[in-house]
Amino acid sequence: MIVRNWMQHNPTLVDGDAPLAEVNRILTEHNLQALPVVEGGRLRGMVTRQHCLRAAHFVARTQSPDEYHFFANRLKVKDIMVRNPATVNATDTMEECLRRGQELGVAQFPVMEDGRVVGVISSREIFSLAAHFLGAWEKRCGVTLGPLELKRGTIGRIADLVEGAGAEVQAIYPIARSENGGSGRPHERKVIVRFHAAEVKKVVAVLEAAGLRVIESVEAPQAGKTSH
Repeated sequence: MIVRNWMQHNPTLVDGDAPLAEVNRILTEHNLQALPVVEGGRLRGMVTRQHCLRAAHFVARTQSPDEYHFFANRLKVKDIMVRNPATVNATDTMEECLRRGQELGVAQFPVMEDGRVVGVISSREIFSLAAHFLGAWEKRCGVTLGPLELKRGTIGRIADLVEGAGAEVQAIYPIARSENGGSGRPHERKVIVRFHAAEVKKVVAVLEAAGLRVIESVEAPQAGKTSH
């Protein structure tokens, strides 16, 4: 998965001298999280909705007409933007983007290509990616297994068991128990299985009979029922 295929394309770019009140309006009306600040074709900073909210809250707390006038007419993007923000490349993987975001505590990145800003990747795109992975719009059932040590053939065995219970496997996602991949046992993972099935209980029974621990099970959304 490449950043180029998930980012916001052709993002709105703002100048450092743009009034913050106007940028806040753009962010709010278009439901954006951040805007790159570009001057002379070069990335100079990043301004976020959070920056604008903090400034607005400060003015609201002071209840000062002078502060309000300054916010509405004189405060500029360059006064509060993050200078020299961390970036990602359009050709980077989404996995690398996620790692950098977690390491740096950053929820959005300008996306660069040939020295130009060509996109923005933010928490909104990350949520979209997660929704695609989990099939949020496909009304899947699911179970979470583990933790278990993944060996050759483990994933295939899980798929065979689920389909042997009459379900149609849609996706299987092994996930690390912790951020560093699991302390002491690098191959130990929880395993999320998403599938279509008339009876989730039957799938659970088959998996447990095979010696696998089912941590949780989830009915398809239309059933309106969740069990564990």
